[in-house]
Amino acid sequence: MRSVLLAGIAALALTSCASAPPEPKGSMAALATLPTTDWKSFRDTFIEDWFKVSPADAVYQGRHDFDGGLGDWTPGGLKRQGAFLREAIDKAKAFDATKLSKDEAFERDYLVTVASGKLFWLEDADFPHKNPAWYVNAGLDPNVYIARNYADTPTRMRAIVTFMRKIPAAAAQIKANLKTPMPLSYINYGVAAFNGFGDYYTGDAKKAFAAVKSPALQEEFDKAAIVASQAMHDLAAHLEKQRPNATQDFALGAERFSRMIKQTEGVDVPLATLKAAGEADLLRNQKALAEACRQFAPGATIPACMAKMNANKPVNNDPVAEARKQIPELRAFVLANDVVTIPDQEQALVEESPPYNRQNSAYIDPPGPFEKGIPSVYYISPPDPSWSKAEQEGFIPGKMDLLFTSVHEVMPGHFLQFRHANASPSIFGRLFVGYAFAEGWAHYAEEMMWEAGLHKGDAETHVGQLSNALLRNCRYLSAIGLHSGTMTQEQSRKMFVEQCYQDEGNAKQQSARGTYDPAYLNYTMGKLMIRKLREDWTATHGGRASWKAFHDEFLRYGGPPIPLVRKAMLGGDGKAVF
Repeated sequence: MRSVLLAGIAALALTSCASAPPEPKGSMAALATLPTTDWKSFRDTFIEDWFKVSPADAVYQGRHDFDGGLGDWTPGGLKRQGAFLREAIDKAKAFDATKLSKDEAFERDYLVTVASGKLFWLEDADFPHKNPAWYVNAGLDPNVYIARNYADTPTRMRAIVTFMRKIPAAAAQIKANLKTPMPLSYINYGVAAFNGFGDYYTGDAKKAFAAVKSPALQEEFDKAAIVASQAMHDLAAHLEKQRPNATQDFALGAERFSRMIKQTEGVDVPLATLKAAGEADLLRNQKALAEACRQFAPGATIPACMAKMNANKPVNNDPVAEARKQIPELRAFVLANDVVTIPDQEQALVEESPPYNRQNSAYIDPPGPFEKGIPSVYYISPPDPSWSKAEQEGFIPGKMDLLFTSVHEVMPGHFLQFRHANASPSIFGRLFVGYAFAEGWAHYAEEMMWEAGLHKGDAETHVGQLSNALLRNCRYLSAIGLHSGTMTQEQSRKMFVEQCYQDEGNAKQQSARGTYDPAYLNYTMGKLMIRKLREDWTATHGGRASWKAFHDEFLRYGGPPIPLVRKAMLGGDGKAVF
């Protein structure tokens, strides 16, 4: 899932003509001066100015007056973004906490960490000049115009035309910015991503708007799509030419990695402490898996036990139908066992992911705080029909593996967490949901549901839960090893296979991801911080009986850095996270 809330009500006028909409607000719009005396005015001005700097974020939040917008990635545009973030941090820190309400002081610290995290990726990590993934995350994906029915199809089609007209200039900016030589994994990622967008613009995106009965608008779309597609393919070809000189120079370095977790997630611990926490959790889960396998597959090796669990496929190899059965059962379990409050009657839909968005095997697309009447959709991707029968069979998850994917994505994972976030009393909590908070909660929910008695101790179920936990354990340790310079990508791949029992294809993909997504340790890091906070909070609030109260209190903050939540719930400095 995405790390920011996706949201929106259409703000574009509905017309029958084929002309493009007015130029959207965007990264060239003048920024307002950040106020320095009233916190609410400062916060709201920061949000509006950030949307101007990063209009793609605004679109995903549902501010469709920014539709078609794309960031300014010229040297001047990147410099402007950095200057804005530094000014926001300095001015926010200048607010005297003793003169703010408790909620305002919390929001101030929340905003500072959000801005500091964005500034880290922009300048300290220098990802605009190093990492193609930065641009994919910064707005190249136009899926919102297709997947979200926030307006009629012609309106959304005009918006994507406006967007695609910006792609050639954006591609030129990306080409000029990315320094070479480049790590091989970055080249592989960039070539696949940029070629994928090139194919998408003229292929699946075109198909998505095929029903629009306007020859003039279809012609505008085709012209924009062809030029945008060529620009993306040319960019991919440029990266492909860098392959002979590819490096393995992807590591952030130990000191910068430590700054990453502090500035993006507010986690201020020595790297040795971080690593030890991950190693302990890996060992804990390995021991639990060995015991579960002794019950589920006596005498079998761990890989054979995992294979047995995954061989129990959904009926007719249909994971969508299976997930549709699982979610009501999970919801009933949450209610019957007082796990967490379900704040409304909203239900997540379960659909097969569309052809234009099958990069992930499963994901949820939740509406955000500005959305009205748009459902959350839990998408599950089918295997590629061009694959061999064995590959297609292997891609379809076993029932218990899928069960914990449904826990993670829907109930009580991302879907429920975003329902709570959208009801947060803080607009900042509704808009800025952090990586460790969102993925930490969803991953935490998997083990928590098992602990709460899901399937009453069934060993096969436990194997399914642990297979997901071990995958995240190896992500955590790979991120630390790869970016502290103590682990090669090949050593990471080997660890995924030998320590976390992943298949070779997944191990290769996961070890590569760790090079360009160093923050993917956040699944396990977030889970561990939530577990520790639960242990410490419930110790003085009724123990196991107070889990529901703990979950409700934790989720009401929206999605801030977990140490801030710890400080708010327990007092102190919030640093004792492990």
